[in-house]
Formats: sequence, C-alpha cells, structure tokens
Amino acid sequence: MQEDLNSGDTCESVFLDGVMMTREEAKLSAFDASVQHGVGLFETMHALSTADGVVVDDLEAHMDRLQESAAMLGLSDDLKTGALGEAVEETVRRARYKHTRVRLTVTGGDLNMLQSGGGTNHRPTVLIQAQPATAYPDEMFESGVMATIAEARANPLDPTAGHKTLNYWWRLRELQTSAAKGAAESIVLQVSNHLSGGCVSNLFVVQGGKLITPIARGEESGEAHALPSPVLPGITRMRVMEVAKNLGIGVEVRMMTIDDLLDADEVFLTNSSWKVLPIVKVEAEVIGNGEPGGVTNQIRGGVV
Repeated sequence: MQEDLNSGDTCESVFLDGVMMTREEAKLSAFDASVQHGVGLFETMHALSTADGVVVDDLEAHMDRLQESAAMLGLSDDLKTGALGEAVEETVRRARYKHTRVRLTVTGGDLNMLQSGGGTNHRPTVLIQAQPATAYPDEMFESGVMATIAEARANPLDPTAGHKTLNYWWRLRELQTSAAKGAAESIVLQVSNHLSGGCVSNLFVVQGGKLITPIARGEESGEAHALPSPVLPGITRMRVMEVAKNLGIGVEVRMMTIDDLLDADEVFLTNSSWKVLPIVKVEAEVIGNGEPGGVTNQIRGGVV
C-alpha cells in the first residue's frame, strides 16, 4: 500500500454532499448561500497517509471548532461531526497522497436564508477537497522569514470575527501585498491597535523565555471590560500551548501592543499548514538577533 501512495495513482478527490467525485465533476449550485452571500465556514487540515491508514491531525478539535461556530453563527445546530470526520478521512484515503491538505467547507446550502425563518436546521452544503500538502522550503524554518504589518484591521464587534468563515478576501489581499514585499505573512492589528495575529495564522512572541499570545475568541472572560476577541482560537495555537506547558515554558494570554511584537526576543506564527513559522523581521525591524530562537525551535520540535 505504501508504494501505491507515490506511484502516480493519485487524484484531487472531492466529496460533495455525500458523493465522492473528481475535481472536474464537482459543481456547486449558483444559488448556494456561499455563492449568493458568502455564507459558510471551513476547516483546513493536514493528513498523513501510511500503509497503516490515514491520520488527520487534530481532526476532533477541528470538528469541535466547526460545530461551535456553526451553532454560534446560526449556520446549523445539528452538524454530524462524527460523519463529517469519517468523510474527511475517506476523501484523504481516496486521494492517496502521502501528505495531504484537506479542506472541509460547510455552507448555508441551496436556499434563500432570508426565507428560512431564522432556523438552523436546513440542509447545508458539505464540500471536502483533498490536495497535495504544500511543501515549504526548509530555509523558511531554519532561517526564519519576514512579516509585514497589514493595513486592514480586525473588528472585535464583527460577530463573525474569531470564526473561520468564507470571508477571506481582505486577508488574501493583504497577503498579496505582503508577498510583493518579499514577506511570508502580514500581521493584523485590531481597530483598537491591539495585536490580532497573522492573516492566516496565530501569533506568539517570546519575552524572557515566556510565550505571550493575544486573547482568542472564548478567552475574554478573565479580562475586565474586555471586548469580544476577533482572534481565531487556532488548533495549532492550542497545541503550542500544550507543548509549552509540557516543556515548563510559561504562557501568558493577554491584550498585546505593537511594542510587544517589536521588542520581543522571538516571534513565531502558527497554523495547521506550516505548524510553527519563525519570524525574524517585521517590516524593517529585526526581531531579537535576526535568527529563529531557542524557545521557538523547542516549540517547533514538540509540535511538528
């Protein structure tokens, strides 16, 4: 079986509303709420296929976050996450890549949401795509990368902020601008000028051997007079915090300013694709000594 994974007998497999199909066969209705109104949520995961089967990293955590967001935003209060997880695994299995990037999208479905009476028990569209995982060059992790500061601001009063919705246009525009400057990511501030994170990642800084990260959605209760957080509670972010605890590295979750970023000893960004990415420069400002730091490398070794 292992030999078959790299024999060329692979394909970009798609699961659409219970049917497995090829990329060419997959068609979405012109009346789907994702097309009409941009209504939907998604999760992007990494999977490994071996002779013993398929392992999707943190599958249960991704399903739990999707279910929570679907209920909070009125998309659906009855997602069958067990069945969705099985469909994700089967889509990866059919694709037959050793390392797979798998995306699960759940949209508002083929309906006019204004005529649904505000109910959340309509049938959503479920779309799962499996593709080869992005292969990042080793140099990105060994030497670190540059990040820019985004012009766009995250709004804590936006009820969809802090959820993984389909509204990624502004983030992608910021990434385009960042790439044009030779950077790998763009760091977003909130309208209050507090740090939010990367366009597609969560942010950590290291100060005095301790990790500091912005408050994410669901973590606001400990802060007096705190606004809702527009920060996504990242799955890899959660793993980093667990690894840090096991290594005896302290973690502080709080509101952060640009000074926390620029004065940091080390900075790294996390997501489910690259896991832990060292940032050694922000715009023209060098972080620390301009190299990935020891704490970052420790965390990366525990997460990857």
